[in-house]
Amino acid sequence: MPQHLNIAAFDYDLPDERIARYPLPQRDASKLLVYREGHISEQVFNQLPHELPPGSLLVFNNTRVIHARLLFELPDGRPLEILCLEPLTPADYQQNLSSLQEVEWKCLVGGNRRWKTGTISQTIHTGAGDVQLTAVRTARLDGPFVIRFQWDQPRLSFGELLAAGGIIPLPPYLNRASEAADNDRYQTIYAQPEGSVAAPTAGLHFTDAVFNNLDTRGIHHGFVTLHVGAGTFKPVTTDSLGEHEMHRESIFVQRPLLDQLAATLVAGQPVVPVGTTSMRTLESLYWLGVRVLRDPAQDLQEFTITQWEPYETPAALLPSPAAAIQVLCQQLDRQALDTVSGYTQLLIAPGYPSQLVSGLITNFHQPRSTLLLLVAALIGDDWQRVYDFALSHEFRFLSYGDSSLLWRV
Repeated sequence: MPQHLNIAAFDYDLPDERIARYPLPQRDASKLLVYREGHISEQVFNQLPHELPPGSLLVFNNTRVIHARLLFELPDGRPLEILCLEPLTPADYQQNLSSLQEVEWKCLVGGNRRWKTGTISQTIHTGAGDVQLTAVRTARLDGPFVIRFQWDQPRLSFGELLAAGGIIPLPPYLNRASEAADNDRYQTIYAQPEGSVAAPTAGLHFTDAVFNNLDTRGIHHGFVTLHVGAGTFKPVTTDSLGEHEMHRESIFVQRPLLDQLAATLVAGQPVVPVGTTSMRTLESLYWLGVRVLRDPAQDLQEFTITQWEPYETPAALLPSPAAAIQVLCQQLDRQALDTVSGYTQLLIAPGYPSQLVSGLITNFHQPRSTLLLLVAALIGDDWQRVYDFALSHEFRFLSYGDSSLLWRV
């Protein structure tokens, strides 16, 4: 059971000069490490279509990063930063970001000890004129705060105010301020629904040319949405994995993707998620299908896949991947829905029984992170060989770094 894993076994030395603090000028010019059946090779990312069999299904996370960092000034002139993490009122991302009235968010507050009480404000310059945005702290959660935002221009939505006055939240390990170029380069070219505070970085390498080559070679693609939270950067600080609480994130999957998945699985073709967030979403769908098979009353729009759920189910009782996805399609029909939406807290670590995925496209991750644990779950102890190869061959690491295509062992 992964609860007994010692996180020290998933540590490695990452030299500072290996961290890519800026992206390459051309998205698809990054290096691509290919791991297949124990063999490791080096390619250029624009050659990815030649590494995938025709009929494969690539699954992308199409979330868009919001300008979630808001800079305020306290009455004494000292700065204070608010990082918006997750909408609370309204709880729906689209409704909240499109709201023309006050909203509440779960937020991190930098310098919160200096902000005891009272309302703080900042002036946001927009095309419709200057807008006064105010913030008040209404409650303390387990770490974050509940912040209520109000503004004096009812024709502008909260999402528009974030876009005009907020800052795109770069990962802390880049150790630099956001720049104008990050507004474009820290988004995938296919990003649509807003809600993430971190990019699904495996997708940053894709260009229109790569998509065209995928189509030419008969490689299909589809989209899921997982709004990436700040917890994705949270290292495992406990000695054993069982003491680590996995962060929870929102997932949304529309019916066409489920139909694509079912057809691909029935045909025996590979399903390859682009990024760890896509993989967590796909595997969460499988466990949701397991629930529906046990309980036909399972709601497909109010659920949470818990972090240890897969490890508590005897393998003999598990349905095939195709059966789990097909029952979700049937359940959508019964509930007259077109979207699966809920939360996942799934922790994929060594010992995890991968169900839907045959491989993974992903960047190179931090030591002692749940993202590295996911890689180790997919390719076993060979993760060390892969990372040693990447380090010795001058691959660039983390969000703006190079990529890998890892086939499941």
